[in-house]
Amino acid sequence: MPSESLDKRLDSELKEALKARDALKVSVIRMIKASLKNKAIEKMAPLTDDDTLSVLSSFAKQRRESIEQFTAAGRTDLAGKEEKELQIVQSYLPRQLSPQEIDDIIRSAISECGASSPNDMGKVMKIVSPKTKGTADGKIVSQRVKELLSSHS
Repeated sequence: MPSESLDKRLDSELKEALKARDALKVSVIRMIKASLKNKAIEKMAPLTDDDTLSVLSSFAKQRRESIEQFTAAGRTDLAGKEEKELQIVQSYLPRQLSPQEIDDIIRSAISECGASSPNDMGKVMKIVSPKTKGTADGKIVSQRVKELLSSHS
């Protein structure tokens, strides 16, 4: 299972949400718990913190993509629901990096691997990805790497 403290936190917050009749939070926590359990079954071993982070990050990513699609389709009601779900999921993720912190990590990686053009994006992402996993949206990170490499060349 996920790290013991997260598991306990999910259980206690599920009880609180049930008592408060917070249907949305109950639903999101149950989805998280089910996904974590499925991941552990699929792996046939207890989940590491990285596995747990990966499950939560993919949940957050799905929510962000849904928000984009619903907003583009003019379905603000559904986008609003997804935003609320995203906030709940993010409460279980580590603190998200600020744009400045992301840029600092990227600049450090650029100088570390000697990247000089957008063609070096793969080299930079290989260094940046592990440092930002679970603490920054991969789409935003990749966009910033592209922008910083373009201005760097």
